[in-house]
Amino acid sequence: MNADIAVIGGVGFDLGGIVDVIDTPYGKVKVWFTRLKGQRLAFIPRHGENHLPPHKINYRAIIWAAKAAGASRVISINTVGSMSGHPLGSIVLPNDFVEFTKFRPNTFFDDKAVHVDLTQPYCPDIRANLSEAIRFLQLEPFEGIYVCTEGPHLESPAQIRMMRQFGDIVGMTGYPEVALAKELSLCYASICIVTNPACGMKAEILKAADISDMMKKSGEIIREIISTSLPKILADRKCCCKDAISDAAL
Repeated sequence: MNADIAVIGGVGFDLGGIVDVIDTPYGKVKVWFTRLKGQRLAFIPRHGENHLPPHKINYRAIIWAAKAAGASRVISINTVGSMSGHPLGSIVLPNDFVEFTKFRPNTFFDDKAVHVDLTQPYCPDIRANLSEAIRFLQLEPFEGIYVCTEGPHLESPAQIRMMRQFGDIVGMTGYPEVALAKELSLCYASICIVTNPACGMKAEILKAADISDMMKKSGEIIREIISTSLPKILADRKCCCKDAISDAAL
C-alpha cells in the first residue's frame, strides 16, 4: 500500500485505517493506511501502542517508515504548552525550532558528515496550505518557535523562564523529526495544539491527564484541517525540501 502523505499522530489523536508493518533499518513500524476525502494517507502513531515516553520514541524508524510508505510530505501533530499566552486549544504552526534534547539519535548519517540546511526547517508550502485551511475553518493560525525538551518530566518554572527567551511553545516530540525529514528530502510541517500553559505561566498545577483531554477535544478539528488542506498540499511541490540532501554532504 502506498500513501500520498504521512500523518504522525501524538497524544490522543488517531486516524485509523488498515494496519501494515513496515520494516526499516531501525526497527519495525506499524502504519495505518486510510483515506481522507479521497486522498491516501499513512498514519503513524508516534508513541506506539504502549505510549512510549518522548525520549524513547524511535524517531528514525518513524520518519523512514513515512518515506517507505510512499509519502513525500509529512504532517506532524504535536501537543505543546504555551509560553506566550495562547488560549487553550490554539493552533500553532511552527516556523523554527530550538532543541534541548540530550540522548536522541538525530541523523541517518552516522558514518559520514552530512549537514542539511535548516534555514526553513518546516516546509513553507505545507505551512501556507495549513494556514489557509485553518482560516477557511474560521479559526486563527498562530506562528512561533517550537522549543523541544528531553522529557519525560514537564519543565520547571525556571526552565520555562529561560526557554521563553528562545521560543513561544514547548513540547517534547518535535525534534529530531523535523531534521530527520530534511535528511530524507521530505516536506515536513507540524500542527501544534496548545493543551496547557507552560509551567509557571499559571498558578495551577499541570496534570498529564489535562493534556490528553484537550487533545481529544481537538481531534476533529485537526482532521478537518488536514482534509481541507490536502488537495493544495498535493497539487504542487514548489519548495526546496526535495533537494535538501543534494548539497549537504562534505
